Amino acid sequence: MDIIAILLIILGMLIMIYDILRYASFMKNTRDVLSSGSKKDDILRATGLALLIFFLLGYLIVTVFSEPDMMVSMILFFGSIFVTIVLFIMFKLLETVKTRSVDIAKVLIGVVDARDPNLNGHSVHVQKITMLLYSYLPKHMKKDINPISLEYAAILHDVGKLGVPESILNKPAKLTEEEWTVMRKHPQLGVKFLEPLAAFGEINSWIFCHHERVDGNGYFKLKGEEIPFAAKMLSIADTYSAITMRRSYKTPRTHDDAIAIIKEAAGTQLDKQLVDIFLTIPKEELEKCIPEGIKY
Repeated sequence: MDIIAILLIILGMLIMIYDILRYASFMKNTRDVLSSGSKKDDILRATGLALLIFFLLGYLIVTVFSEPDMMVSMILFFGSIFVTIVLFIMFKLLETVKTRSVDIAKVLIGVVDARDPNLNGHSVHVQKITMLLYSYLPKHMKKDINPISLEYAAILHDVGKLGVPESILNKPAKLTEEEWTVMRKHPQLGVKFLEPLAAFGEINSWIFCHHERVDGNGYFKLKGEEIPFAAKMLSIADTYSAITMRRSYKTPRTHDDAIAIIKEAAGTQLDKQLVDIFLTIPKEELEKCIPEGIKY
């Protein structure tokens, strides 16, 4: 057997192994609101992986049980190159879709912000703080939270305010108890708005619970482990942003003020374990989360 033919097949095999590992990683990491799908989609993905493994076995069979000539070796080698290119294009397109979809979500939230001058970039601020907090989580805490899904939940956490009257949103003073009753419905409204999007099912509970308190005194009286872990993250980010942002009825508080308040709220309003992690984030990194052009 020609040594060059053997080398081409071996190289093709190595490329196929690399492609299988990339594809397996893709399957593992595409469980977010944009990539996850029906059982049919899962079957198609599993079939794709099975075919890649089948092709790899084909390389082994050809190498061990036959004497391929240069033409066969070149077909196998360039076949592996073709698979690599197809996977690269697929991954690139998916990444582009995700990036543009997040941008579209930001535009939608811009509509919410336009109705409520008190928000003033608040949703983007919460998104950035939430993802910063995620980056500081220990590895074992990250495994059950998909970062893409978390980012969507953060940017859309206040989308329910589209259903709150502007007279309440724009009131330049503290709300009455009746007005607060209406305002407290915004997590519920947010879930209702997103309900038609089946893929958003997971993050709906995060959005619904972002005003819950671990002691059970939140909007809907859920407590402790009844509150999704991701919702507890949103709550910390939302609290920090609300304290430090400028509103028509109050001046912004400083970073140190926010940290003191969050420390005080640990174990009652906010999850203590997450607060402890949040407190390790340097002030400079949190200040970088302020949306461009927004003054807090």
